[in-house]
Parts: sequence; C-alpha cells; structure tokens
Amino acid sequence: MILFKQIRWRNFLSTGNHFTEIDLTKSKTSLIIGTNGAGKSTILDALTFSLFNKPFRKITKGQLVNSVNEKECLVEVEFDIGKIEWKIVRGIKPNVFEIYKDGNVLDQNSAANDQQKWLEEQVLKLNYKSFTQIVVLGSASFVPFMQLSAPVRREVIEDLLDIKIFSVMSLLLRERMRGTNERIRELSIRKDLLEEKIDMQKSFIQELEDTGKKDVKGKKDKLKKINEEINSYESGLEELSDELGVVNKDIEMFSGSNQKLRKLGNLRGKLSQKVSTITKEHKFFTDNTVCPTCTQSIEEEFRIDRIADAKSKAKELEQGYKELEEAIKLEEERETQFKEFTKEASKLTHEISKTSTRISGLENQTRDIEQEIQTITEQLKNRTSERNALEKLLGEQEGLQKDQSKESERNVYNEFAHALMKDGGVKSKIIKRYLPLMNQQINKYLQLMDFYINFSLDEEFKETVKSPIHDKFCYESFSEGEKMRIDLALLFTWREIARMKNSASTNLLILDEIFDSSLDGFGTEYFTKIIKYVVSDANVFVISHKTDDFIDQFDRVVKFDKVKGFSKLVA
Repeated sequence: MILFKQIRWRNFLSTGNHFTEIDLTKSKTSLIIGTNGAGKSTILDALTFSLFNKPFRKITKGQLVNSVNEKECLVEVEFDIGKIEWKIVRGIKPNVFEIYKDGNVLDQNSAANDQQKWLEEQVLKLNYKSFTQIVVLGSASFVPFMQLSAPVRREVIEDLLDIKIFSVMSLLLRERMRGTNERIRELSIRKDLLEEKIDMQKSFIQELEDTGKKDVKGKKDKLKKINEEINSYESGLEELSDELGVVNKDIEMFSGSNQKLRKLGNLRGKLSQKVSTITKEHKFFTDNTVCPTCTQSIEEEFRIDRIADAKSKAKELEQGYKELEEAIKLEEERETQFKEFTKEASKLTHEISKTSTRISGLENQTRDIEQEIQTITEQLKNRTSERNALEKLLGEQEGLQKDQSKESERNVYNEFAHALMKDGGVKSKIIKRYLPLMNQQINKYLQLMDFYINFSLDEEFKETVKSPIHDKFCYESFSEGEKMRIDLALLFTWREIARMKNSASTNLLILDEIFDSSLDGFGTEYFTKIIKYVVSDANVFVISHKTDDFIDQFDRVVKFDKVKGFSKLVA
C-alpha cells in the first residue's frame, strides 16, 4: 500500500515563492474550499506532476511555472511503501528530478526517462491512468473508467489485479520472438553462405586435384620427350666419339710432319748455299783465266778440272735438291692432312662437349621434373590445409544447424508462452475469476447510493445494465448525476480490489467538485454514507466551493484564497 504523507509546492501555478504544505494523513476527511481561481485544485496537478511528470489538468508543463516569478518551480511529495520511506522532488527552471529512499538520493547518472519508468514500474507499480482511476474523481480533466477506450480499461484492471506483468512478459516474449526469428533468418543466411563456401572449397580441392593430375601427366609426357632426346644425344655422342677416335688415329699417323718440314727446310737452305757456292765457283773458272786478285794466270788444266768438278757437284746437288723438294712437298701434304685432321678433331671435340652439355642440361631438367612430379604427387595425397579448411567449414555448418535447431525450439516455446500471456490467455482467466467480485462490489456501492440497477462488466469491460424499468441499458443512457453514481461505484470498487490485492492500493482519495455539478440533486446523505464506508482505509479530500450544507461533516477544512495575486493556504 502507498501511504501518502505530505505534499508541498512553490512557484507552482498561482502559488508564490513560499511553500504550500498539506499533511495528507492528518485527518480521515478533509474539505478543500475556496473561490474559483484560489488554487484549491492545485493539489491534483502538484501530485501528478511530482509522480508522473505531467499535470492533472490539460495544461502544458511550461504553464506550471508561476508566471510572476518564472523560476524555481518545485514540488515535493513524501510517501511510505511498507517500511521504506520515499520522497520525490521534481522541479522546473531549473529541471529537477530526484528520488530519495530512506533519506538517500538515488543514482542520478541514469536518464530521466529510465528513472521515471523505474519509479512507475518498481516503486509505485502504477501508471498515470491507473493512478487517476483509484485516487481522483470528478475533475473536469478526469476521464471516468466508462469513458476510457477498451485497451485503456484493460490496462487499468491489469494494474489493479497486478497482472500487467503478463502484458510486459507478452511484449518481452514478442520482442524475444522477433529477435529469435531474426536470429533464425540470420542463421539461415549464414548457413546458405557457409554452404556456398563449402561447395567452393570442395570445388577448389577438386580443381587442385584435377590440375595436379593434369600437371603430373604433362610433366611425365615432357619427361618422356626429354629422355628420348637424351637417348638421341647419347647415340650421337657415341658416333662422334667413334669418329673422333678415327681422326685421332689419323692425327697420330700424320704427326711429326711439321718437325720434318723444319729439318728439310734447313737442309734445303744448306743445299741452296752449296749450290750458290758451286755456281759462283763454276762461273769464276769459266769466266776467268787470270786471277783477278793477284793477276796470275790460272793453269788451264786446273781451271778445267775445277769447272768439271763444279759441274759434277752441281749436278749432284741439283739431283739432291730435286729429291729434297719432293720430300718437302710430301711432308707439306702430310702437314696439310694433319691440320685438317686436327681441325676435324677440334670440331668433333666441340660437338662432343656441346652434346655432353646438352645431355647434362636435359638430365638436370629430368631430375627437376621428377622432383616436381614427386612434390605434386605428395600434395595430391595430402591436401592438409585445404582439407582442414573444409573440415572447419563443415564444423561451422554443424554448429549453425545446431544453433538453428535450438532457436527453432526456443521459438516454439516462446510462441506457446506468448499465447498464454496474451489477453485471451492467463490474464483472461484471472480477470474472469475476479469479474463476479467486481460486479458484486459495483452493485453494492450503487445500492448504498440508492441506485437500484444491475450493472455488470464482461471480459471486454463492456457494460450490461438492467433495471426494473429497462431490460437493457448502457452507461451513456443515464443522466449526468446517474453517471456520477456509477463512476463513484467503479472508483470505490477499484480501490477495494486494489486493497484486496495490495497491488496498487493507496490511502489517498480526492473528489473534485462532485457536489458542484452532477450530484446537486443527489444530496449529501448518500455521499457521506459512502465516505464513512470507505474512510476506514483512506484519507479523503473533497474539493468544493459549496460548503454550507456539509462543512460540519468533515474532520478538517483546508481553505485557499488569492492574496496579492498569489494562491495561499489560509486555513
């Protein structure tokens, strides 16, 4: 139960810079009086503003600030819930919103909206609509229960029965279902993408294997061609070696001709010298009979012998020279042969070296290709990294399938739970259980007000009215005074239900100008009868400017008046 103890305000509406303070528990019944505009209804706006950050009447927050002082608008309300003391402080210019628990201000770091939500849901356990339905009746800004829309009626009853949690749970479950469905869609998309990755990885591995096998085949074909080429070169190398062997034999056969030519050349030089000497001697003895040097006569017989000897020697030398020239010519021919064979041998040696180099290069290619074939073959046998990647993807796929299955199972549960939490589920059963009691209480209060009709609400909170005169009637068919009696009966019933449930019950009841309009013809007797009946668990405040008939029936009178333009509590 919420036990409201005190409320005070300053610079609020027509109130000046001094606090107006009202003790909410001082008396069981209090009458708030004053002329029009004196500020007697300010308590309603101050109360709802402090608790819900909005005035009771249809005015803006900015209009709550006193128009003269224009600043430091402040409202404070104190109440107990169980053994815990609460205090709410709310202000405008500057903005203030403070919540005190047992004298200690709570965390101010959270956003104001979050604080307000926490205050309504965790502390008051009432929202603005529900609060006004059990605390206030009769104000021009007040909307009676029967004039609320069906969803708002249900919201009020759910608050009173403390079953709004099911609506909250329903919303949470709906959000959870939305989140679950979103996760299922996300998992499905991820699964599809993963399946594409798996297919791509499988294709990649297959492509690598196909490429590898094709590459091995190509390299083996190339290796075969290279081996054939090596064999061809080796055959040619063997022929060249045989040919070189023959040439080397020829070279050996004709070797030494150069040396012989040098010797024969020296011999030819000597022969030439001898021939020259003999030729000179023959010419000398042929041309001269007297010695040119000593002028002595040369003996003829000696001269003839010398000429004959010179001719004989010249003939011998000529024959020797001829033989020598033939020998030289023969050796020159041998030297020419030697050079040709040597040249041929060099050519063959170069070709053999070239062929050997080619064979060596081809053999290196063979070894490289064989190594490449071995490497590719091993890779084909063991695609570890690629297969590990595939296994990882398959593992992720299995995990996604499990997650998807879990989310689907969770969604089935959420859908079932959501169906239970909807209006037609658990809440409907609870409301159906309490409806007979509600209708009983409503009709009890109507009879206390000497209004003998049978008023009942169904599960949709639509009314059925029966009377001795009319079999079927509705709320809108009644006069304003009769509607007020129904509104009072509903108000008292909701307070009774709240008290029974201990969910949203409160000591405070404010009735605004109910005697000044609709209840003029009703009289005070029945009303005070109801007040006395309800007053056992409430502090009742009646706001009115008509006081002559019933002022003495209240424990306390609170009077407001306008003093120098400001609203002031004068009694």
